[in-house]
This record gives sequence, structure tokens and C-alpha cells, in this order.
Amino acid sequence: MSKTQYIIALDQGTTSTRCIIFNHKGESISISRREFAQHYPELGWVEHNPEDIWNDAVYTIKSALTEAKLDQDLGSIAAIGITNQRETVVLWDKITGKPLYNAIVWQDRRTSAFCQKLKADGAEKTVHDKTGLLLDPYFSATKLAWLLDNVKGARAAAQRGELAFGTIDSFLLWRLTGGKVHATDATNASRTLLFNIKTQSWDEELLKLFNIPESLLPEVKDNSTLFGVTDVNLFGHPIPIMGMAGDQQAALIGQACFEPGMTKATYGTGCFMLLNTGDQMVISKNRMLTTTAYRLNGKPTYALEGSIFVAGAAIKWLRDGLGLITHASQTHDMATQVNDNHQVYMVPAFVGLGAPHWAPDARAIITGLTLNATAAHLARAALESIAYQTYDLSEAMKKDSGKDILTIRVDGGMSANDWFCQFLANIMNITVERPSYIETTAIGAAYLAGMASGIWTNLSDIQHHWRQGASFRSHMQEEERVKKLKGWQHALRQALLEVE
Repeated sequence: MSKTQYIIALDQGTTSTRCIIFNHKGESISISRREFAQHYPELGWVEHNPEDIWNDAVYTIKSALTEAKLDQDLGSIAAIGITNQRETVVLWDKITGKPLYNAIVWQDRRTSAFCQKLKADGAEKTVHDKTGLLLDPYFSATKLAWLLDNVKGARAAAQRGELAFGTIDSFLLWRLTGGKVHATDATNASRTLLFNIKTQSWDEELLKLFNIPESLLPEVKDNSTLFGVTDVNLFGHPIPIMGMAGDQQAALIGQACFEPGMTKATYGTGCFMLLNTGDQMVISKNRMLTTTAYRLNGKPTYALEGSIFVAGAAIKWLRDGLGLITHASQTHDMATQVNDNHQVYMVPAFVGLGAPHWAPDARAIITGLTLNATAAHLARAALESIAYQTYDLSEAMKKDSGKDILTIRVDGGMSANDWFCQFLANIMNITVERPSYIETTAIGAAYLAGMASGIWTNLSDIQHHWRQGASFRSHMQEEERVKKLKGWQHALRQALLEVE
């Protein structure tokens, strides 16, 4: 393989869009990043402007190419890989390509009542058995139903076959190919509540349940395959798009968690923990999710997943909401300034609680405040809360899988915080491994595109590229661990009590 070949990884996240270019060794040679606006039109609603996302995608690709000095050598780009915020939905016109409404973000809670009604009607068992998911506003189908019922003329236009629906990956693919390709991948499809992960196809019964016309839906493809080719007018040269995966599944690939039992946790805006279960579709009895981890050559690999809605977003709140910090990295030093948590606990249910509680109407609380509590205690409580929530996920996964989780590979922005990683190892009594390169979501997308384009041969080839950067082992006494966990459970009960 020529050393002049490169992969573009487009990583479209909840708060920013990034493009990272990798060489054939999996080394980053350039990066471009842009934050974009979050819109909160009503309480519990979260939206993005799809045009912001599109414009940032094009900008970051061009900027990264220029930084890498590849803008005049586009023939050396073997492929593009796309990874994206999952469950965020866009509805657009097939002729004009224009969205009918803002993208409704995965954090959005506007369809809570609809989900409750479906549960009351007894629909959750069918949904869970077919999709591995639960009825929650988090997932895509109820958002799409809301768009069809609340955007003027949308349902009629959908019935006439004039509209297209997609998660962000699908919308970007449509735009990148000049409207020639309407497709998604098996991992993003598996988060919609419309995709049967047993048959790996859109499900007629589920479409009827949510009143979704099938004509809206994209074709579902493997994660590593040819999706389409970019419009030549975009970059001056057609580039094949050959990899696609939802951000958490891309991180699983980037962390090389290819064997059953291997586990990764990504700490970004939220936290998402995936346990590889191989070809076994383990249906959770403890309110975890069952999802497609990846699909290669038509063969799905499954995972158990636990979703924490607020992780890094809690640190962002300390910065933007309270003004306690100016940069997330300050929380490391603040946490070390105090000897203990002073019995201050934060339950960061700013947009409800995810797994294993699934309480969309829960709201954030801070307990244990006294006049001796300081900003450092609040910073520490925010960091600790994310570790406690990860512990709750791991306990549920242990019950479902029947096996202890002894090691977790971590990534995402918060994993750069040594204090957090050590506390996570302490409270979970496990080993926490951090890779030498923590942008695992982007590199996972690059690996998928690289396999399809021939830069890498298979998963074993990718496994050789993973490198451990740091390892954290527990040194907390069991008595202290139990005490802290009891304090967390008490605070959690108070947050859930507010919902009741």
C-alpha cells in the first residue's frame, strides 16, 4: 500500500464538528474543529440547525485538507469515513435538499408523553424484543413522528414520497453525494426504534406503530462498504465515502474491542458504555440496551449499551451556567484541592436520566450542601457523578451478561482527566485503560473506511494499531467505596422521588 494514501474522518458530534485526516499507519496528520449553536426553544427541547452542521462539515474537511497540504493532492485521499451523534433526526425535501425543520437532538424530551402513552398501550415489549431498545424520547422514531404531525404539510408530503428522513450521517451523505444517495448504516439504523436488529431490516410492524411511511427511510448498509462518492463540485475531486457508524460504535472500533466481553466507555457530552457480546443478541433484563455494534460483510456483531445523558455536559454547565471554571481541565486541579467530597453529591439529570433508570422527567439536584462547601466540592461532585453512573451501568451489564467487567477502555474528552480516571477505577474496583490516542470515535470511522478501501485488511489488522497510553488501578478501601456508593444511591433516590 502506498504511503501517500490518507483517510478523512468526519466526526459530527453534539456540540462540534471535527475532521481529522489519518495516514495509513492510523496517525493523525491534521485536524479542524468547529463548535455550533445549541437551540432550546422550549423547556426540554434541544435542536440544531442542519445547515450549521452541513456548513461546518464542509468547512472542517476543507480546512483539514489545507492544513495537511492535501488540498491540491486529493487523489491521495483513499476514502471518507463518517461518524455522528446518533438518534438526532432530520427531515428534508428530496428535490431541494432543504430541511423542513431544525434537527431534533437525541437529548430532546418533547415526546415524553407519546412514549408514556405507547408504554401504557403495552407496546414496549414488542419494541424491546425487535430493536433491543426501550420507549424513550432519546430514540429517533418518536421525534420523526412529531415532525410529521407538527410541521405543516409534512405528513402529506411524506405520503406523496417527497421527503427523506435520516439521522445526521444520512443527511451528510445525501448532501456530500449531491442528493444521489439516501442511505445509512446498521448501527445508526439500530437506534431508530424502527429497525429489527434480528432481521437487520426495517420492520413493518414498528413502522405502523409509529405511523412512519417506509418511503422516508434510507437504505441500510454495512459499516465498511462503498456508500457513495462526493459531488465533484464540493472539493474539486470525487472522493469515495466508505465507512459509517454511529459515534459510540465507531469508538468501539477505535478502541479495538472486537472480542466478546471487551468494554469501552466514551465520555463526551454524555457517556456511553458498550460491552461486546459477539454474535449473541443479549436482551437485557436490567434496562440496558441491545444494539448492533457493527456489521461487516452482512454479519452483525452485537453489544449491550448503557447510556448516560449528561457527562461532559455537567462540566460545561459548571463553565457556562455557573461560571465556576473557564476550561474543563480546571476540574482536575479543583478535585485535588479537597480531601474528600464533603458528602456533596450531584445527580446531573439536566435532561432526565438514562440507563438503567430511564426517567426522562427527572431533573438535576445537588445534595449535602453546607456553608463549608466550595466550588471545588461542586467540581468534584460533577466528576464523581459520572463515575457513579458508570458504576450503575456496569452493575446492570454484569447481571445481563453473567460476567464481571474487569477492565474498561475509556476515551472522549473527559478521559484526559487523570483524577477522573483514577476515581472511576476506585469506585468500580476495576482497571481503567486509556489509549495513547483518545480520539477513538474519529479513528474508528477512519478504520471502517480504510478497511473498505484496502488500507487495512481486517479487524485483526486494526487491533495491532491500538496502543495503551495510561492504566489506572483501584487503590480505594472497600469500606470507603461502600460509603461513597451509599451516598450516591441516597442522592439518586431523591432525584427520582421528585419525578414521582
